[in-house]
Amino acid sequence: MFWNVLCVLNGVGKSCLLLRFSDDSFTTSFITTIGIDFKIRTIELDGKRIKLQIWDTAGQERFRTITTAYYRGAMGILLVYDVTDESSFNNIRNWIRNIEQHASDNVNKILVGNKADMDESKRAVPTSRGQMLADEYGMKFFETSAKTNFNVEQVFFSIARDIKQRLVDTDSKAEPQTIKISKPDPAKDSGTAQAKSACCGT
Repeated sequence: MFWNVLCVLNGVGKSCLLLRFSDDSFTTSFITTIGIDFKIRTIELDGKRIKLQIWDTAGQERFRTITTAYYRGAMGILLVYDVTDESSFNNIRNWIRNIEQHASDNVNKILVGNKADMDESKRAVPTSRGQMLADEYGMKFFETSAKTNFNVEQVFFSIARDIKQRLVDTDSKAEPQTIKISKPDPAKDSGTAQAKSACCGT
């Protein structure tokens, strides 16, 4: 199976988050994403191998028209903000509106507060605010650290499980196609047969 997962927001360490998940590595000298990039990792979920293709979007406004084209094909979306940057957190609502406009109605979403390893004196967004926002939109919420690998695996496996469950639910709700077969009408058939024989006898 091949599933697309989209990560949005800019300058919050999501590229580092993807690098940690896909390659189990971390760097502080990551170059800002230009346009869109992606990573691939195959995971095993409930005995099945699933290939996750994770799209890393550029959050800058000038790339917005590029990235919206990827929303429709996304099966899951991670909205990532930086816990030390309140503006990135405040921008989440704008991105949710963008997702509601361009993505599928039933796309799975998770809110992620990254850089949770930072000293508390540098934290601008308390965990409770992140949880409240996630609850408001009916999303799961995780705080992560790409640097220390805190909760990184959990986030990606959680979105994968959510996608899997949605697909199972969708399949079970799909009504089986019913093919209606009309019973033959003997009287009608015998009348047709008589008409045919009369026609052929003349």
